[in-house]
Amino acid sequence: MKITNLRACAVHVNHRGNWVFVQVETDAGLVGTGEASHSTDDHALVAAVARLRSRLTGRDPSEIEALFREIARPNAGMVTWTAFSAIEQALWDILGQAAGMPVYQLLGGRCVPALRLYANVNRAAADRDPIAYAECARRAVEDGFRAVKCAPFDDVSWQTLDHPEGRRALERGLERVRRVREAIGDAVELAVDCHNRFDVPTARRVARELAPLRLYWLEAPVPPWEPTALLQVKEGLGTRLVAGEELLGRAAFRPLFESRAVDVAMFDVKHTGGLLESKKIAALAEVHGIAVSPHSPAGPVAHVAAAHLCSTLPNFLTLEYAWGEVPWRADLVNGAEEIRDGCLILPERPGLGLTLNARVLAEHAIEL
Repeated sequence: MKITNLRACAVHVNHRGNWVFVQVETDAGLVGTGEASHSTDDHALVAAVARLRSRLTGRDPSEIEALFREIARPNAGMVTWTAFSAIEQALWDILGQAAGMPVYQLLGGRCVPALRLYANVNRAAADRDPIAYAECARRAVEDGFRAVKCAPFDDVSWQTLDHPEGRRALERGLERVRRVREAIGDAVELAVDCHNRFDVPTARRVARELAPLRLYWLEAPVPPWEPTALLQVKEGLGTRLVAGEELLGRAAFRPLFESRAVDVAMFDVKHTGGLLESKKIAALAEVHGIAVSPHSPAGPVAHVAAAHLCSTLPNFLTLEYAWGEVPWRADLVNGAEEIRDGCLILPERPGLGLTLNARVLAEHAIEL
């Protein structure tokens, strides 16, 4: 079996971006699908897929390791890594279809019985008023999720905290978290993503302020390429510290693991080389006693790809779900995600277990 073509397509989602998909065609008539959303530049992403078409045409789709070594080089940049990650997901989809097996079986088999999800409500929360923001979280719990994540500090910068407006922005962020906790109650887990907005003193201050709210974790208070800063935040934190979504490949995670600067590693299968490289990252984390929780504010393709991987990881903790972005998410694919009581039911169909719905794709398609 040989690769005959690669093509990219995209749909508009909301103010936070688009979903971009890559399809890999073969001479056996099998078509694999992967997702390349949120690369930072969708136009450059589509151009990267076009460049890779000539390199991959005629190649055996099972040569995943060799292709990774050729394309996903450390200095290749986020766009190339994201393009390859989508192609890699699609190759696993093809191999699963050819074998008549779901991808998780090709990756070593399931060892996690249920894939616990948490609802990221940030991408659906266009209104940043604390009460409106908390309402999104309440509705996610109403939908059956038993864990919620918010990112309440996107208008905060530690450099401006000496100014009145900067201090007000920080207080608004803290108030959003308080309102979310009030809206979801004490029985639902609450995680907070800081999007690298803080320095160490600000992160420590925020952690003290939020301690009464019993956070499930504190995510990305400082950038992940600063393990010393993360260690300073982690000291005496009283909850899990999570980071890593921006990192590409095993080598980038190594300093975090060797210093034990995080309790939970957050890689993204859309960016870090795909499923095989992500599995290697998870194995490296396991050696250091670190749990993994993939970053997945994604469309349905990358989300189910991450789910196949997560089911094979003994150190898996929980998987992100981008709640409430669009009402047509389930219609975009044949074989939509099945979620029960806040857990994802993994598809048993061959490959990733879904295909793009051509009609819905056309209704929301955009040119890139």
